[in-house]
Amino acid sequence: YGTILTSSDAMSWNSRNSGISKGLYAVVYRNGLYLVGGYLTSSDGISWESWTSQETGIWGASYGNGLFILVGHNGKIQTSSDGKLWTSRNSGTTNSLIGITYGNELYIVTGFSGSILSSTDGISWTSRTSGTDVALKKVTYGNKIFVTVGDSGTILTSSDGTSWSSRTSGTSNNLYGVTFGNGVFVVVGGQGSGSGTILTSKDGISWDLIKSSESNNFYRVTYGNELFVTVGHSGKIMTSTD
Repeated sequence: YGTILTSSDAMSWNSRNSGISKGLYAVVYRNGLYLVGGYLTSSDGISWESWTSQETGIWGASYGNGLFILVGHNGKIQTSSDGKLWTSRNSGTTNSLIGITYGNELYIVTGFSGSILSSTDGISWTSRTSGTDVALKKVTYGNKIFVTVGDSGTILTSSDGTSWSSRTSGTSNNLYGVTFGNGVFVVVGGQGSGSGTILTSKDGISWDLIKSSESNNFYRVTYGNELFVTVGHSGKIMTSTD
């Protein structure tokens, strides 16, 4: 419903006026610009500008090699060099796309029905074999490896973005978010009451289940300023330095 929160320390949070009531599910910051799914932009994270060509059904946002990319409902992929003027791209699928990252000079997109797409330029996209039909929720790159996570405890890794291998997560809970920072991959998720899930790995292959004291599902996780931050159900925010 248009909620935007900002914080300088990830401890105290302030609500900002987005000016819209649509669901906002994706955010990225690059080149002095915050971009939020639904086509909101801001230079400071406080004052937000909405564009007349607002998009709905945006689930993921990323930036790499001079290009902002949004992905979403029904195979939607759009690109922009400035965050203002956008061009639709042919993804080759009608599956909803949820995750996107850029690493090793390659864009990787993941989504429903085990969808994985790759691109070297963000314009032409190639479908890759994932070996699964579950929804792959998010994807990240770190330590020379791509990691994507999804439903039923699914974790896949790839060193080249083309060939993907399944890894043992140690959980059957749905996994919703993944990030890399300080030499560690962190995955978050959950399924039902009392099952908030956090996993960690240094190589993306072997995973440790971290016991969480929280009962709420965790939906997203990121790393910045030497701090991991995860957000979840009922407005839950948790932080960790390690």
